[in-house]
Amino acid sequence: MGPGPAVIATVLLLVGNAFFVAAEFALLAARRHRLEQAAAARKRGAASALAGVRELTLMLAGAQLGITMCSLGLGVVSEPAFAAMLDPLFQAVGLPAAAGHAVAFAVALSTIVLLHMVVGEMAPKSWAISDPERAALLLAPPFRAFARGVRPLLRALNGISNAALRAARIRPKEEVSIPKDAEGLRRLVGESRRLGLIGSDEHDVLTATLRTHTEPLARLVVPADRIDAVPADAGPEEIVAASRRHGRNRLLVRGADGRLTGVLHVREVLSIRAPHPVAAIGATAGELAAPVLTLSVDTPIQRAVAALRERRASLALVQDAHGRLLGMVGLDDLLGSVLGGTQAA
Repeated sequence: MGPGPAVIATVLLLVGNAFFVAAEFALLAARRHRLEQAAAARKRGAASALAGVRELTLMLAGAQLGITMCSLGLGVVSEPAFAAMLDPLFQAVGLPAAAGHAVAFAVALSTIVLLHMVVGEMAPKSWAISDPERAALLLAPPFRAFARGVRPLLRALNGISNAALRAARIRPKEEVSIPKDAEGLRRLVGESRRLGLIGSDEHDVLTATLRTHTEPLARLVVPADRIDAVPADAGPEEIVAASRRHGRNRLLVRGADGRLTGVLHVREVLSIRAPHPVAAIGATAGELAAPVLTLSVDTPIQRAVAALRERRASLALVQDAHGRLLGMVGLDDLLGSVLGGTQAA
C-alpha cells in the first residue's frame, strides 16, 4: 500500500476505534434518568441512546467487535505500510538491510501503538466519561446503525458469552442493574470516583450521606447532663435570661420530678410579653412548652431527620432500649452529619 492510502487508512481506523471506545463508555457512564428526560424532550439521539442502554450487553458486544476490527486493521495494514515507508530511510543512512528493516519495524510499531492508545483509546474514553449524556446523544444513532447491521453476529457472540456465564452459574443481564441498598450505592459511588465521574468532594458527601442511612444517631447525642433546661414553673423573665445565658433559642422544660416534659422556643415568651406584658406575668415554661419528640438511640440518622421534619421540630430526646434518657439530639447536628460534617452540639 502506498504512503497516501496508508495514511488515510490509519486515520480512518483510529477514528473508528475512537468512535467505538467513546460509544462504549458513554453508554456505560450515562445516567439513565437524564436520557429519559432527554427522550421526553424529544432531543436528537436520545431515543437511540436510551435504547442502547436498555440492551447494553448487545451494544457492548458491538463496541468490542468494532474496536477489535479497527485494532486488527492497524496491525495488519498500518504497521507494515509505515515500516515499508521508513525502511528506505534507514537504509539510506547506511544501516544494513536487516538492521534497517528491524529499526523501521520497531519505530512503526511504536508509533502505531502510541497513536492507538492516545487517539484511539484514552482521549475518547476521557471525553465520554467527562460528558457521558452528551456523548451518548451524539454517538448512539450511528452506533445503533452499526449494531443493526451486524446484529445477527452480535447475537451469536452474545449468546456464546451468556452460555459461558451460565455455565459458571452467573446470571447475565441486558442492562446495568441499579443498586437498591446503601452498600450497593456505596460501591457505585466508589467506582464512579475511581473512573473520574465525580470529584473527591462529591464522593465524600455522597459516602457520608449513604452512611447515615444505616448509622444510628448515638454519636450525635448530647449527654443528659449537658442539656440546657428551665423549670416548668419558670416565668418569662427567667426563660429569657436562660436563653441568653445558654445562647439557645430553644430550651427543654424540666418538670418538678426532674423529667423533661417539653420544648420551648423563646419567641413564645417574647410574642406575649411585648404586646401584653401584664398577661405574660402568669405564663410559665410548662404552659408554653410543646411536646418533645422521643427517639430510640438506635434510630438511623436519616430516619431521625425525617421524623424531626415531619413534626417540624428541631430537638428530640434520645432513650435507650429500656426507656432511660440518654440525652438529646438537634436537627442541625443531624443535617451536618448527612452533609458530611458534624456540627458542634
